[in-house]
Amino acid sequence: MATRPELILASASPRRLALLNQIGIEPEHLIPAQIDETPEKGELPRKLAQRLADQKALAAQHKARIAGISGNAIVLSADTVVAVGRRILPKAETMEEAAECLRLLSGRSHRVYTAVCLLTASGSLRRRLVETRLRFKRLSAREIESYLASAEWRDKAGGYAIQGIAGAFVVKLSGSYTAVVGLPLNETAGLLAGVGYPVHFNWLNQSMLSSV
Repeated sequence: MATRPELILASASPRRLALLNQIGIEPEHLIPAQIDETPEKGELPRKLAQRLADQKALAAQHKARIAGISGNAIVLSADTVVAVGRRILPKAETMEEAAECLRLLSGRSHRVYTAVCLLTASGSLRRRLVETRLRFKRLSAREIESYLASAEWRDKAGGYAIQGIAGAFVVKLSGSYTAVVGLPLNETAGLLAGVGYPVHFNWLNQSMLSSV
């Protein structure tokens, strides 16, 4: 009988871990990958998202091998990029950056690209990229000021977190909500199942517990 592969999540994001837990998946290891996320000259948003997801997976696998983690482990990584047209919005680190993002997004449409990468033990990269379109209401100066005071924007792509207060700003969403949060669950589950990871194992256990 084949040994169940260990799963490494190449992220320190509590949101991505919570999303995996939502579908009954608990990674054996959390290995955040520190990489340079600066866009290359002329790089398009979707290309940036996929490149960063790939680099995170490779960096995490390297760290795992140095740490002596099972060579059979698979690595899951993701990256989210917010863009208005070809303009890539930063992961806001300062209040000024967040304010600029919110003013740009106010009353207009934008796109969120979330790339997922699954790196197998043999070095094979399997990828999915999800594009979601959103439109924000026109934000008043008071709404922007109040949101900035919440500090919810910190280190968030585009300067907002849809799963929090900023959910009230969204007028329309076309695509995957979980991708905007940080990990598209349908695509992620499909990638894991495709390499033989027992995605549904805990679902069956939960069903048996519920029937007791």
